[in-house]
Amino acid sequence: MKIRLLGTGTPKPSLQRMGSGYLIQIGGDVILFDHGPGAYHRMLEAEIQPTQVSHVFFTHLHYDHCVDYPRLLLTHWDHGAGNIPELKVYGPPPLKKMTELLFSREGAFGPDLIARTENPASLETYEARGGVLPRRWPEPEVAELRSGSVVEENDWRVTTTSVPHFQPQLVCYAYRFDAAAGSVAYSGDAAPCKAMVKLATDCDVLIHMCHAISGTGYATTETFAKAGSGHLDAARIAEESGAKCLVLSHISRQMDVPGIPERIVKEISHIYSGDIIWGEDLMEIPVGPPTPERLD
Repeated sequence: MKIRLLGTGTPKPSLQRMGSGYLIQIGGDVILFDHGPGAYHRMLEAEIQPTQVSHVFFTHLHYDHCVDYPRLLLTHWDHGAGNIPELKVYGPPPLKKMTELLFSREGAFGPDLIARTENPASLETYEARGGVLPRRWPEPEVAELRSGSVVEENDWRVTTTSVPHFQPQLVCYAYRFDAAAGSVAYSGDAAPCKAMVKLATDCDVLIHMCHAISGTGYATTETFAKAGSGHLDAARIAEESGAKCLVLSHISRQMDVPGIPERIVKEISHIYSGDIIWGEDLMEIPVGPPTPERLD
């Protein structure tokens, strides 16, 4: 099992940190959790093609977690040329409506899809890629989940729980991935809550929102406390859940200043006793204690 961080940033545009996106490879499956702006690009840098992706899970429908969804689905369909399974897509409502508004004949990409399924030049390209006419419209398998929903496939399981973030306007989830090779809990954008502690109990890796330095700026407000997590919040969740490794993500520019990450990790270590990883785009996360490379 491989765990890769594709995007570890926030909605703030950045060349260093793309929008939220995480990847797990296990067996023949390539599973994405969120696919925000730039996560697709990072996926290519990680040498994963869109046609390899089998499943996508969205925590919530803020654009910094899902804006690369259209590109992923369109290229998965286009370059798959009808020879790979349809993409399986999971998340909160109204994911089905969003997908329809994007990819139906009357949707945002309807004119493009009509051209690609009807224009002779496009059909020639489709056949050259190994497709057989007539060319079918993309039909992703979209499932809207509820808190407590469980998805089981190919010797792995994903468990869903509701977490506080931007309710009632958005339905917001966190996910736990379990397989024989290990377990990963991903908070999405979550304020501190008992549900997250329960979901992450004894997991091998906890990827948790760390949007701000706790006690600074708007991270001191009651509004923030109900919508997001600072570094000390992530530390407490990791300690209370017994997670073996805490990966900090959804990191703002406030913290990407020389010396500040070291200070944050030190402060977290006073609360949390496990391994701490300062997340960076394209980082591969070990399942189990990190080990130094051989000194040459």
